[in-house]
Amino acid sequence: MKTSAYVKELQAQSVEQLQAQLVDAKKELFNLRFQNATNQLDNTARIKEVRKNIARIQTVITAKVAE
Repeated sequence: MKTSAYVKELQAQSVEQLQAQLVDAKKELFNLRFQNATNQLDNTARIKEVRKNIARIQTVITAKVAE
């Protein structure tokens, strides 16, 4: 999914949905880091992608709360 489409999808969601998605993304990041530490991770670029998605979600949450 392209970044702009992903951000528009995030902006359409409520703060509660975004909070839940943030928790899921952080769990995924933890699991990816654990797999990387045990040399089981094939696609290490996924870590960077998930980190950026977490930042995007947090940015949208901050913008919605400030409104």
